[in-house]
Amino acid sequence: MDYTESRLADYRETDTKAGHGSIDVPFLLLTLLLLTIGVVMVLSASFARAYYSESTNHTATYFFSRQLIFALGGVAAMLFMSRLPIGLYRSLARLIMLAAVVLLLLVLVGGKRVNGSRRWFELAGVTFQPSEIAKIAVILFEAQLVCRFKNKMKTFRYGVLPFAATAGVIIGMLLAEPHLSASIIIILITATMMFLGGTKLRWFALGGGAVGAGFLLIINVLHYSGERVNAWLHPFEDTSNTAYQITQSLYAIGSGGLSGLGLGASRQKYLYLPEEHNDFIFSVVCEELGFIGATLILILFALLIIRGFYLAMHCRDRYSFLVCAGITALLAYQVILNVAVVTNLIPCTGISLPFFSYGGTALLIQLGEMGIVLSISRDIPEKKFSVRKRRSEAVKTAS
Repeated sequence: MDYTESRLADYRETDTKAGHGSIDVPFLLLTLLLLTIGVVMVLSASFARAYYSESTNHTATYFFSRQLIFALGGVAAMLFMSRLPIGLYRSLARLIMLAAVVLLLLVLVGGKRVNGSRRWFELAGVTFQPSEIAKIAVILFEAQLVCRFKNKMKTFRYGVLPFAATAGVIIGMLLAEPHLSASIIIILITATMMFLGGTKLRWFALGGGAVGAGFLLIINVLHYSGERVNAWLHPFEDTSNTAYQITQSLYAIGSGGLSGLGLGASRQKYLYLPEEHNDFIFSVVCEELGFIGATLILILFALLIIRGFYLAMHCRDRYSFLVCAGITALLAYQVILNVAVVTNLIPCTGISLPFFSYGGTALLIQLGEMGIVLSISRDIPEKKFSVRKRRSEAVKTAS
């Protein structure tokens, strides 16, 4: 028995020190594959606008070269962040949330105004949206709240109020920009963290009603939101004005057919489709690669999301589970909402397609989020299962 206890103690120590293993290879390969396809599609979708634009000095590869640089930097950042322990992210959660709040306040004062909205900082020709930092900040911070309150999550005081206050502060500043799409993402993330934490379902029903009423009010107050809803419901009634973008997107998707026109052969990207290399890049994907190519890309996204939730289900602690599931859910929401927008399933909002849409700093943050998931994956699943197996073998040997 003494031998058995000694062996089990050794395995407990090994289990406690787990986390220095290898990263999850399937998750990494899926991320790199989607990133590679995304960078290629940025080249294909953007060269016409880059060539005809004075701001790019008529350099056809302007957007592609910048996206490639950020992609390479993002991969390096992802691998670096995968080496950091999840405990470090947990200890920095409050600081990251504070930084996100400060940046959201500053962008309202000194941010770059584009089309009536202040959402961006511009430094040395590089722009970034503080809302991207706010998304991961909410995940890290609210995961910490769930772990702190634990069994109290079923009460209104601990399971609803702190999360509503956190989301309310962020959303209030986002709506002041205004940035409706990021507000929707923050609401979905918060609801996800509350659900995973164990909040009673009745609060989701009440919260859903309140959020729905709030969005109706916003649509009536913000005139542009009402125009987008009308363009969504009647896209072919005003194809030269409010519904121009979505109709051009539908033309691109429809002309792609089953197998597509071929890589680089899109017609809508020749200054017909706005944001063809950004929020509406999936329309160009459908036009050039067709239904088959677009479906394969969505399958790759689905596999990455499934793998992310698989890793979350095998995490060694609650905080890792919540962060891994939260980041995976964020990825899923952005993919679903972007595809829904370009196919006119929902009103037009400025939600980018992860790894595909042009935007260097956004790509860096997305790859950084993947790095956090890979950091968590160092504990799972092989090491965890092997420890259990060795424990069982130790008991059998001793007996």
